[in-house]
Amino acid sequence: MSTRWFNARSEEQRHEYSQRFVRIAAEGNDIDGEGRFVDAMAARGSRILDAGCGAGRVTDYLRRCGHHAVGVDVDPLLIEAGHEQHPEADLRVLDLADLSPAVGSFDIIVCPGNVITFVAPGTEPEILAAMATVLAPGGRVVFGFHLDRTLSVADLDGWAGELGWRLEHRFGTWELDPFTDESDWAVSVYRG
Repeated sequence: MSTRWFNARSEEQRHEYSQRFVRIAAEGNDIDGEGRFVDAMAARGSRILDAGCGAGRVTDYLRRCGHHAVGVDVDPLLIEAGHEQHPEADLRVLDLADLSPAVGSFDIIVCPGNVITFVAPGTEPEILAAMATVLAPGGRVVFGFHLDRTLSVADLDGWAGELGWRLEHRFGTWELDPFTDESDWAVSVYRG
């Protein structure tokens, strides 16, 4: 089954996206909010999975902070760009539905940048279940997505609850702004 990502983006658009954060950084803008957020909750040297890593900017940031970070993404074009942009980062082509203990065990899984809204329709519960197979006992899973997309925080809470994950925090931004009825973004932190 094709993901929403491949259905919504041509090869040219995917290539353009692979360079998006390079351009944003070159303009002098901050591109590390997600990485700082995760680093703040992680003990030094944590094993962190960047689920849907794109070109690997979050993975590389966390690596530079001293964590063992692994990035996976279904799009080989993005992983290829990531290898060029972040040659020291551990980036792999892998569909999130195919996560298994063979990938490793992780203290934190971060799924930023609307990734969960770009998976194949109806596979969200399967993907969360696959994440559960690689989450260390007591580990955390972090999702960030815009609320005008394909799912709601209630959907996410329901699937997480079925896995026994409990919601620890929900913010309206990666900068820890409160989540309110007016929020258009949600950053949700679950404990396994």
